[in-house]
Amino acid sequence: MPPRTTYELMAQYNQWMNQKIYVVCAKIPDAERKRDLGAFFKSLHGTLNHLLYGDKAWMERLAQGTYTPQTIGANLYEDFTELRAEREKMDAWILSWASTLDETWLRQPFTYTSNVDKKTRTLPTWCLVMHMFNHQTHHRGQATTLMKQLGHDPGDTDIPFMPQFGDGV
Repeated sequence: MPPRTTYELMAQYNQWMNQKIYVVCAKIPDAERKRDLGAFFKSLHGTLNHLLYGDKAWMERLAQGTYTPQTIGANLYEDFTELRAEREKMDAWILSWASTLDETWLRQPFTYTSNVDKKTRTLPTWCLVMHMFNHQTHHRGQATTLMKQLGHDPGDTDIPFMPQFGDGV
């Protein structure tokens, strides 16, 4: 079924890419996944944790109107199996939530306090929703680079390669 909105497409893409990444990462030994490769969040495991952290922060804000401060860069889960399970739950939540978004809410101003610089900002809600999806894509790009550095190919990562688009017919 085609997505009704850009947000649903991005939620589908997020879930698809995370599934692909975690399948490959499950084959990488834990020590290799956690090895400091000089990335912003040091390791592949650290980058995957940050992706979950970012989604958790934005979904708490946007979907629940709350936010539980965490230390950026701290691993939420040291155990890969637990991290993967939480990733799967988060992706299902994002997918379900994206299908409920409506234009009236998206156009409203949204005020939040950044955990990065502690400043309070007000932006259109749609801008922050798009930021959440852009943040995912940005850090998954880092994750796939780290995977390649470790000798593992994540495969095609572009939206046109999603299974629902087949051969683009």
